[in-house]
Amino acid sequence: MEDGLGDNSIIVDNTSNMPDATSDLNRRIAGRVRGLRADRGLSLDGLAAKSGVSRSMISLIERGESSPTAAVLEKLAAGLGVALASLFDPPAGPAPAGPVARRADQSEWRDPASGYLRRNVSPPGVPQPMRIVEVHFPPGGRVAFENGPRDGRVYQQVWVLEGAIDITLGDDRHRLRAGDCLAMDLDRPTLFHNPTRKPTRYAVVIASEPPVRR
Repeated sequence: MEDGLGDNSIIVDNTSNMPDATSDLNRRIAGRVRGLRADRGLSLDGLAAKSGVSRSMISLIERGESSPTAAVLEKLAAGLGVALASLFDPPAGPAPAGPVARRADQSEWRDPASGYLRRNVSPPGVPQPMRIVEVHFPPGGRVAFENGPRDGRVYQQVWVLEGAIDITLGDDRHRLRAGDCLAMDLDRPTLFHNPTRKPTRYAVVIASEPPVRR
């Protein structure tokens, strides 16, 4: 069947050094959240109020002592006014590393709750409003994001490369198959679900508008 309901294949994990890579990314996320919070003049309590993530959890994340889920990181990104993908960027330097992101240098992160693997494809630090992320979503995987209104609009397009994915935006549900592309705003609760027995691979293009200053 097209959905692969009779196939028990699974994602082959070729990242044998994933524990070390995860620890490195947790430290990177810690530094990014700390830095972005400082840039915005937010206290721990202030970010907790804006994001809905508890003060104690934010403190653990900023010390690199927690492996936060994708849902928690999305809340923090919304509270900080950035796209989720930017939380995986390396610390800001004096200038972008360059316009090319080599495959070997693209950071990968696995959600500890759902097992989905995301890879930041775009070169970090380049002053452009869009980001590209590749996601490997395991069979039966499910991730819910409590998206809501933000200070600035965030647009996202999901292009399915292999497999199928169900995406629910508020009350609207879309089943996407290989080749399909969905345009969406990150302003409503969103659920990603792979209903099949095969892994799904899709690309996400994210673009942000800065908040309007009054």
